[in-house]
Amino acid sequence: MTDHILIERRGAVQIIRMNRPDKKNALTRAMYAKMSAALAEGDADPGVRVHVFLGLPGAFSAGNDLADFLVVATGGEGGTEVWDFLMALARVEKPVVSGVDGIAVGIGTTLNLHCDLTFATPRTVFRTPFVDLGLVPEAGSSLLAPQILGRQGAFALLGLGEDFSAERAKAAGLIHEVVEESALESAVLTAAGEIAAKPRQALKIARDLMLGSRDELVARIKLESEHFRERLRSEEARAALTAFMTRKKAG
Repeated sequence: MTDHILIERRGAVQIIRMNRPDKKNALTRAMYAKMSAALAEGDADPGVRVHVFLGLPGAFSAGNDLADFLVVATGGEGGTEVWDFLMALARVEKPVVSGVDGIAVGIGTTLNLHCDLTFATPRTVFRTPFVDLGLVPEAGSSLLAPQILGRQGAFALLGLGEDFSAERAKAAGLIHEVVEESALESAVLTAAGEIAAKPRQALKIARDLMLGSRDELVARIKLESEHFRERLRSEEARAALTAFMTRKKAG
């Protein structure tokens, strides 16, 4: 079976690449677990200075695998893999850079709120259809998005579920730069290399000062997760998820 998360080292840069092309990088519990482990191992390794998230051409991530959602919605257990990954993101000690091309849905958008720099291509579309699925925002996005986008921009993204083009995302402060598809990986790795070359301790202090205490973020993720699990078991979410899966199969 193809490894759905590929981990690669290039000098002091650790690359975490989502690699599930047949499902447009929809994330399974196993994929979350491997990304959590990679962040933990990279933070513990003095040879790693920067984490990088990449997807595939045309698909950064289609979000959570809805089959996992349906397991919980129909009374099954969801495991702790998603929670572990969100905690790893919230507490990661080293800078994080992402390169986004094409589809960026749900966690494919909110992951980037935790990144220090995000590059995206002109064809990228950021979308968070949580409310449309009878769910609520996750990954601390209900805290981070208003800080970055302002209240109304955050509501457009998280409440209305509006699409944010790469240009709109850049203007709103959601991403750092828009680059062509052919230049995406090079731009990301160049930036990561520049970060890795900075004085280590000075950069850590500067980043920590910009991020501030993680306690509020961790508390918000916990609160979101409680609501999310409750919503997954609601009739509203079951109906929305079932209708969505039915449309996908029909299509």
